[in-house]
Amino acid sequence: MNQEIMLQPGQIVKILKGRDAGQYAVIVSIEDSRFVWIADGDKRKFDGAKKKNVLHLEPQAHISSEVVNSLQESGRVTNSKLRFVVSRFVSDKSKADQKGD
Repeated sequence: MNQEIMLQPGQIVKILKGRDAGQYAVIVSIEDSRFVWIADGDKRKFDGAKKKNVLHLEPQAHISSEVVNSLQESGRVTNSKLRFVVSRFVSDKSKADQKGD
């Protein structure tokens, strides 16, 4: 995997390793160059964000402006917003996959 992609808060990632492998989540904060904190608002709430090694994540091109704005304004983001962002990304992605983009 190409680690040149700069990870940033609000970015959607696909989890590659661990119990949640295959799931999508949103980066809620960056620990350092090797670790980020992710949450999906459902199984993994914002207050219980999971610390993940960036090598175990596949960054997606999508960065949620709603999450970025919320984090900048209040330093946190609601679980419902995380759920919404993840579910919208997954449904958009499956539509794109069906079209063959």
